[in-house]
Amino acid sequence: MLKYVNTGIVFQEIPDEVTLAINISNCPCHCPGCHSNYLWEDVGLPLTTDAIDAFVDEFGNDITCISFMGGDGDARGINQLALYIHEEYPEFKVAWYSGRIRIPSFVNKSDFDYIKVGPYIKHLGSLKSPKTNQRLYRKGDDGKFEDITNTFWHKR
Repeated sequence: MLKYVNTGIVFQEIPDEVTLAINISNCPCHCPGCHSNYLWEDVGLPLTTDAIDAFVDEFGNDITCISFMGGDGDARGINQLALYIHEEYPEFKVAWYSGRIRIPSFVNKSDFDYIKVGPYIKHLGSLKSPKTNQRLYRKGDDGKFEDITNTFWHKR
């Protein structure tokens, strides 16, 4: 069962979107140097369609995107919630930040508008680093995913 620990409205994780980030616990990745290692434990409240409905009731006028931050322990559950959001709330984009190298083949990637993949590797840095191994993809109008990681790299 998916569980979430907390949420926040964020502006940097998904370019050009005001995003409700849902921090999901029970992360199996355990990346060394993880800034969210409190999410390694199986703690929090159930992340269900009722919880999604409550988030939309509370934050719906303030956001354009809902992002699952983690959830790699139950990729099918994440996929089901992404599908639910697209069916019930088509006005919102759906994103998934995964720590995996690849999204499992059973996940229907078209249920997402953005997908971030890649474990955090300290010496390579986060999405803000041009050396990062992590990648953020955006689904285009043609349904194909484009790598938009470079939008995080600010020129100085």
